[in-house]
Order: sequence, then C-alpha cells, then structure tokens
Amino acid sequence: MKQFFSLLLAIVLLSGPMQSEAQVITPAHTQQLKIAEDSLQKLGKLMVFAKYATHRFQADSLFIRNLVQALKVPNSFYYPFDSVDNISRIYAPDSTFRIFTWQFERDDAFHRQRGCIQMNTPDGSLKLFPLIDMSDYAEEPWDSVRSNFNWIGAIYYKMVMKTFNNHKYYTLIGLDDNNATTTKKWIDVLTFGEDGKPRFGGPFFAYKNDDIKPPQPAYRFFLEFKKDSRARMNYDAEMDMIVFEHLVSTTGHPDRRSSLVPDGDYEGFKWNNGRWEYVEKLFNFKLQDGQAPMPSPLKDDVSGKSDEKMLDDQSIKNMERNKQEAAEKAKPAPKKPAAPNKKLEQKQRANPQQGQEY
Repeated sequence: MKQFFSLLLAIVLLSGPMQSEAQVITPAHTQQLKIAEDSLQKLGKLMVFAKYATHRFQADSLFIRNLVQALKVPNSFYYPFDSVDNISRIYAPDSTFRIFTWQFERDDAFHRQRGCIQMNTPDGSLKLFPLIDMSDYAEEPWDSVRSNFNWIGAIYYKMVMKTFNNHKYYTLIGLDDNNATTTKKWIDVLTFGEDGKPRFGGPFFAYKNDDIKPPQPAYRFFLEFKKDSRARMNYDAEMDMIVFEHLVSTTGHPDRRSSLVPDGDYEGFKWNNGRWEYVEKLFNFKLQDGQAPMPSPLKDDVSGKSDEKMLDDQSIKNMERNKQEAAEKAKPAPKKPAAPNKKLEQKQRANPQQGQEY
C-alpha cells in the first residue's frame, strides 16, 4: 500500500502542467496516445491473468506509471482509451471530470481498488487526483468525509449528478469484491471544495437503522452480502431513484454478512433537498405466485451462480408485468447470465459501460 501511494503521488506531483491552445488532440498526440493505449491494454491483461501475485502487482505498478504518462499528453481528457480492458471509465454528466478505477487482486481474500480523477482543464493540461484506497485502515468506513488520499475504494459503474442550493453533487455507485466470503456495493457522494479538491461522503443519507444497513450517521452507504449472490444496485432513470435489492439472512443471523442474499424485493433512495431519502417499498401492486418485482433499467450482472437461477427467472417473468402496470409499456427481459468464469468476470467487472451494473 505504501509503495503504491508513493509511486502514484510522485508521478502526479512530477507531472507538471502541459499547455494546449485548443481542445483538439493533434494527429501527433493521437498517435502518441494510441501507442500508450497498446501498452496499457497489455498491462491491463497481465494485472488480471498473470499467474503469480508478484507479476500482477508489477503489472499494476507499471500500468499506473504508463497511465499517468499518457494522461500528460495535451487534451488527453478527450481520448477514451476504449481498448484498455480491466478498468472502468466514467464521465461526469457535466463533462467536468472523469474517473478511472480498477482492482488489484492478490488472492481471493485480498482485493484493493486503484483509481484517479482527471479534471477537464480549459487549456488541456493535466490535473489529476490519485485515489488511494485506505479501506484496510478504516474500522467503520462509513463514518467520515474522506479525501482522495484516504478513499474507500470501489470500481465505479454509475455516476448521477444532482444539484442543491447551487452546488453539484456527484453520486457514485460501485463494487468492491472485498474478500473470499462477501462482496460490497457502495454509494458515495463526491463533491469539490472551494479549493477544487475532491471530497467523498457527507450527511447525504436518511434511513431507519436495521441489522443490515450501516448504522447512522452514515456518510456513505453500502450493502455487504454473500459472495456471488449478485445483489443488484443501480440508478433507475425512469424512477429517478437509486434502486437496490432487499437482503435477508439464510441463517437468521443478519450480522453474518456472508449469509445475506437478495429476496427479490426492492428498496431505494430518492433525492430530496440535498440528500438521498429512503423508500422502503418501490412497488405497491400485489405479488402473485412468488414472483419478485424487478425494475427493467437494472441490467443483468455479468455472471452468477446457478443456485440463483430460480430468483432470476422469477424476476425476469415479473419484469414485463411490472412495467406494464407502472409505465404502461413493456421492455424486453434481461438476458440470462452465462455460466461463471472467475477470470473473465473480474475482467468484465473492471471495464463496465456507464451505468452497467455487475
């Protein structure tokens, strides 16, 4: 962790400004970025597929160095790096910045997120904030506002911008593979202070305490659940809400996070007066035949275990009926997930499209 922090911080501090007269990438710079992209693509694969953890760590370190060097090219903000697998790239709705996030896996029990925020500068120069995952040192990671230097890591797959009192709030939804027994999904709110520096978290969540949600006051929200149980969490644009699946314990002990699985019901958050307010029930119609409601904008996860097939089938069957009653229109059911492939799943998780949940 210290080596990663020192490497990324040193690269950023030494990067220096690079000037540009126009918001256009010149042909020479485009060629330079394509060459860098090829290197990043190869390193990205090694970060995931290298057999030994030492080789994956080495590839991760080289990836950081090469990425920062590439971003120093004038107007690199407008270069998408589309062919680079294993990383997530999401853009602010107002195009003021973008966030890169990815994950380093030492083994099944050790996952750490990496990342950086690239600002869209008027002159095309590099303004970069490294994201340093300090989850290891946070006994209660929901309890405080944090800077980019003590970030609670996640691979972000959705960003939602809201405003209140002429301030912008960027809500981030992301995944943390956490450890060998549980997965976490996070909702964090990113703001920028008067000094222009990023801040994560704040008093933006209002809900009743229970045995599953983080205790109040919570400055960021998360769900922790059984590994590969595929609990969905995403933003539904039609409902203008963050929607997530209700969790139940298979053993009757909700304090044991590895026993928590989705039961097919849905909860959510609605933005109101500068905070996300809890909505307990999203659908009021009566369930029939044990079918579980599922909002169609929530996309299917990349892969899953076969023991969830029954729940998925019930959700898919109910989806069309739910949308017909709620919005008087039907949408096609999501495709059934393919058989799980651990390495492929990690690769895909690290490279979601904007809004694609996994």
